[in-house]
Amino acid sequence: MSDGNSIEVEGKVVAVLPGTMFKVQLANGHVVLAHISGKLRKNFIKIAAGDTVKMEMSPYDIEKARITFRMKESNSTYRPPPRRRY
Repeated sequence: MSDGNSIEVEGKVVAVLPGTMFKVQLANGHVVLAHISGKLRKNFIKIAAGDTVKMEMSPYDIEKARITFRMKESNSTYRPPPRRRY
C-alpha cells in the first residue's frame, strides 16, 4: 500500500483487541479495525488505549487500516524511571 494508493489518516486507539488488533476512532467519529505494521512489531513499539496513531487505509476497504506510527504525547508528564547501572 505504500505505492501511493493508500490514504493516510490519524486516529485515537479506543480498544486493544487480541492478536495485535486495535479499534481506532478517526477524527470524524468513524471506527476502524487496525493492525500494526511489521516495523512496529519488529521494534517492539507498544500501543495502548488512548494513544494517537498514524494509519494507512486502502481506498477499497475503509473499514480496515494498518498502524504505521505512534505519535508522541508532547504534553505527557510521564518520565520513565532511571536505568540502573550494575
